[in-house]
Amino acid sequence: MKINKTTLEGVLHIEPKVFGDARGFFLETYNKERYMAAGFPDVDFIQDNHSRSSKGVLRGLHFQLNNPQGKLVQVATGTVFDVAVDIRTGSPTFGQSYGCILSEENHHQLWIPPKFAHGFCVLSDTAYFCYKCTDYYHPDDEGGFLWRDAALGIDWPLSDPLLSEKDKAYACLADIDASMLPSY
Repeated sequence: MKINKTTLEGVLHIEPKVFGDARGFFLETYNKERYMAAGFPDVDFIQDNHSRSSKGVLRGLHFQLNNPQGKLVQVATGTVFDVAVDIRTGSPTFGQSYGCILSEENHHQLWIPPKFAHGFCVLSDTAYFCYKCTDYYHPDDEGGFLWRDAALGIDWPLSDPLLSEKDKAYACLADIDASMLPSY
């Protein structure tokens, strides 16, 4: 396994070791002892999620303020462009993002620490997206901002995604009161 630091402090791009042959493949999607030995933080995962989305769907950019979730994300089937955004007020990388391709072919994972926003868009016909969380989902605590916020400089690989009504209505990050964002 290889754990790569990214341009955002704490966000990690993980390349698990995959054992494959003509029969298929095997990989560990998480092993606390091995991940920590390779530089992954000591966290406790308490909720696993699995979603299915169609081509062109964009989910995000979302966060929880009072119950921030760290997320270890990966794709079981299909391909997505996955994004983490630093929304910690006072952070030297506030408003900066990191994006990468996660797919069933590359088996890569992305660690998004608590206090970061997250989103992804589906590039394949269908994607099954799986993630481990460090806190429970609290719908009343969820916040978000506009996926196409030009100030973020995210190079989304699609221009007209399928969005939820909630995601369509979000404002830009700069328009969110700082008290509604986590601190560094």
